[in-house]
Amino acid sequence: MTASEARPNLVLRIPPPIWGLLFLIIAYVAQRSSSLFSVLIFGSVPLAVVFGVGGLAFASWGRATFAKEDTEIMPTSPANKKLVQSGPFRFTRNPMYLGLVLLTLGIAFYAGTLPFYAVPVLLFVLCNFVFIPYEEAKMQRQFNERYTDYRRRVRRWV
Repeated sequence: MTASEARPNLVLRIPPPIWGLLFLIIAYVAQRSSSLFSVLIFGSVPLAVVFGVGGLAFASWGRATFAKEDTEIMPTSPANKKLVQSGPFRFTRNPMYLGLVLLTLGIAFYAGTLPFYAVPVLLFVLCNFVFIPYEEAKMQRQFNERYTDYRRRVRRWV
């Protein structure tokens, strides 16, 4: 194990839901502090409900599946007890990240302003290019061929 595997960087040590909350706070402050950012681009309460509730449900399903399988939820845990392939993990390798992105997209539909639409994009980029590669490398080292087979069968997002 290398030093970088033993101690993840600061970005990885802050869980994605906290990043999402931070991005939402920044979006709120930006919207409130500038008339440029408070212009309504597109808002839709029905879409907000569909994406928000759907995202929350999907993320919760992933979390509950991890709890049922008694494995770690923290992305930076040194190892995972199991390679979970049941529940939402049959359809996506990252249901909790997908749910978080969908939830923040629902919030963006509710707010309807540019700063809030930036949040799901920033979360997707953060998860796709920072958290997921870190976790995939860890899972590949730990589960080898089983994880390779899982990656072949199930897509990263959808």
